[in-house]
Amino acid sequence: RSEITPNRGLLKVWDLRLSDAGIYTCEYGVHTVSISLHVFELTISSDGHFLPNVAPELTLMQNSSNPLPDLSITLFDSNNNMARPELSGNKNYQKYTLSLKKLEVTDSGTWTCHVHSDSPLINQNITFDVKVLGFQKPDFRRKYATVDSTVVLSWHLNFQKIMWKKAFTGQLNWKQQESATVHKLLDFNVTAREEQHKTKTNSHFWFEIPESKSKSTIEVKLPKVQFNHSGQYQCQLAYNGKYTESMIELVVMKVSANPVGPLPRGTKMTLICQVSSPLPPNAHLRWERVNGTEMDVKKSKQNEAKVEVNISAAGLWNCRLMEDNDMKISLNYPVEEAPVWTSYAVIGASIGGSVLVFGLACLCIINGISWQQRRQRAKRMAQARQYLLENKTCQCQQ
Repeated sequence: RSEITPNRGLLKVWDLRLSDAGIYTCEYGVHTVSISLHVFELTISSDGHFLPNVAPELTLMQNSSNPLPDLSITLFDSNNNMARPELSGNKNYQKYTLSLKKLEVTDSGTWTCHVHSDSPLINQNITFDVKVLGFQKPDFRRKYATVDSTVVLSWHLNFQKIMWKKAFTGQLNWKQQESATVHKLLDFNVTAREEQHKTKTNSHFWFEIPESKSKSTIEVKLPKVQFNHSGQYQCQLAYNGKYTESMIELVVMKVSANPVGPLPRGTKMTLICQVSSPLPPNAHLRWERVNGTEMDVKKSKQNEAKVEVNISAAGLWNCRLMEDNDMKISLNYPVEEAPVWTSYAVIGASIGGSVLVFGLACLCIINGISWQQRRQRAKRMAQARQYLLENKTCQCQQ
């Protein structure tokens, strides 16, 4: 592993190892020159490949001619911020073991280990790569949709950005609000050649797997969202026996009316706007009449998932879901006025129904009275027959 260039006095050593440390002497005639070679070896657990929330371990070994110096070690992360590792185990001048904090996706990059010693004087920077496989937006996200709309849920992985050259697997799960049952929608894997393969594992849930433009994107498409499609969609990555996940909560809105249909003049209707899960404190539902006044506005209370408004006039009504001052989604509900004859028919039917009920009540009363009279008459006749029979029997005995 070495090569000597005599005319220049050079000694080259490749693939340097700890055992190569020591004193090297060059003799030329009566001249002798000695050089002490100090060798460092820096290793990181998992070969520098991690998932988020994993705390790596760093090991620094040194070897030279005795005695070994007491080293001062400083770490800088990929953003050139000073890291504060914990030195674990007993102090050993030959081996330093450092425990780092739990990593995040943003910690990916080239780190620097600065080694310092006063005697002998050492100021050495050792660089090493840290790769954290995960999601570019790992935080919890909420996505809003209206009934019958099309929704695409997507998760962006960072394996191409950090040049991850190892295979890993993953899956996409879904569960409804306040339900413990988890439904697996698809499995996927990414090979060391960055080839992505997806397999649909749920045939009962209506969704599609669109062709992704990017290899590092996991997508599912809901072509016609229903109210019961709401819930938590969880994308999970697995590597080396550990897991990381990112979740999107899908909240679906629907509007309805009671009663359904055109609004007859002189009657009232209730418009209902509802979402599939309770809203965060900074969000609310809002009914308002298009081109209406402030009197035509109705807001939901805090954390309520439904708001109702009673109306007596036709028009176009709109329900909005607001987060702070930002409108997330909205749905229109047109209320048509029933034709005049329909209104008269409704009024007539109401009056006719009232008259019919009153007539039936009167008929029941009359029938009840007649039945009572017939019952009393029959009772008197039965008593009279009994009386005659008793008198006739007495005459025969005489």
